[in-house]
Amino acid sequence: MPRKTIALLVTGAALLALTGCGGDADADGSRTVTVTVGYQSKTINTVTAGTLLRSLGYFEEELGKRGAKDGTTYKVEWQDYATGAPITAQMTAGKIDIGSMGDFPLLLNAARGKQLNRPTRLVAVTGYNLRGGLNTVVTPPDSKLAALKDLRGKKVSTSVGSAADGTLVRALQRAGIDPQKDVRKLNQQPAVGASALQSGSVDALSQFVAWPGLLAYQGRAKALYDGAELNLPTFHGVTVREDFATKRPAVLEDFLRAQIRATEYLHEKPVAAAESVAKATGLPAEVVYLYNGANGIATFDPSVKPELVSALKQDVPVLKSAGLVGEVDVDGFVDDQYIKRAYGSGYGKALATGSGAARSEIWLKDGTTASFDSPAALLGRIAAGRDKVRAAYVPDTTTGTLWFADKAVWVLDGKKLLPFLTPDAAAGYLSGHTGARTVRYTEALKRAS
Repeated sequence: MPRKTIALLVTGAALLALTGCGGDADADGSRTVTVTVGYQSKTINTVTAGTLLRSLGYFEEELGKRGAKDGTTYKVEWQDYATGAPITAQMTAGKIDIGSMGDFPLLLNAARGKQLNRPTRLVAVTGYNLRGGLNTVVTPPDSKLAALKDLRGKKVSTSVGSAADGTLVRALQRAGIDPQKDVRKLNQQPAVGASALQSGSVDALSQFVAWPGLLAYQGRAKALYDGAELNLPTFHGVTVREDFATKRPAVLEDFLRAQIRATEYLHEKPVAAAESVAKATGLPAEVVYLYNGANGIATFDPSVKPELVSALKQDVPVLKSAGLVGEVDVDGFVDDQYIKRAYGSGYGKALATGSGAARSEIWLKDGTTASFDSPAALLGRIAAGRDKVRAAYVPDTTTGTLWFADKAVWVLDGKKLLPFLTPDAAAGYLSGHTGARTVRYTEALKRAS
């Protein structure tokens, strides 16, 4: 074969290698690699791998440093979705490299990847709650439903296959209600379900962050069931195509280093982080802070904790019973080698760090915040200057799940003022405490002052 022909073939092969899997050649012959990241801007417990990370530009910074060393031009394409399902579809089609989603969608991601011979791996965690408080069932504000058992024979909106759906199924089963026969479950996107709740076409809505908090904040819903009552961890995580991780492990580690930096930023500047996410998503900052604040419902930590992996294994039977997955090899799906390398020697410390007990917290209009040892102390501060308060949060007395102080159910027990997320939780307390009674928020404020 002539040398010129051989040279052309080699050049063509080289160009083909560069154009595959996100790489191509620029006009000047330099190499370009595009990394596509799928995220959910309004699922705000993924922000350290999505909305916040994108706004901070940390991933681009990490890739810029790498490009300066290896002569490659790295580009990032961010794709925003409402749920995890389309991210999985795009990943298994080879069009998204890295994605973030909740625990139930992660299992569907694993199952779908295996089915299509495009395996994916769980490589990091974003936000989690060890009791399950990231999911909530809400009803219209004027609803007569007082407890989960009241949902028998009712219509409930949820997103089938989501973590919120998993919470609903488990909660109903514990209440002795068959999720398939005793409840009419409507499979709807979160925004559609929120509209259905407002129009009265459904009796309740079971959803993940930030929908329950948003609807409660807007006065369009009240909490019926706190997912933390299940006392089973729920979390969001980062998944990657196995072929991408194998081909570009250093790029994946750059992403995870950037995520670690975004997590540190959120911890150090929770108010600024909430404002940034609010600006990018259109969500009220007060709602973002409920979940992502200093005492928020979510704990942010990229390390892959054993208790979260254990919870993921317990999620599999729920999805199997709904016919959404077969067997899922969770241990094979979880791959923490990349986050370990991204952390370096600090991984052990991160793995050992847990979430502390939530404290009552106030956010003032001047941008400052303050936390309190008791909900009563927070109420006293509000009563002393209510016009200066932007938002106030209190942890549920039983589960510790944070909620808006003015949306909580307050119980007066002697001199104690105790907040609960739901009427049923308050009723449970009252049943064991003679003389205790529920009081309106305005009365609680007066007594605290």
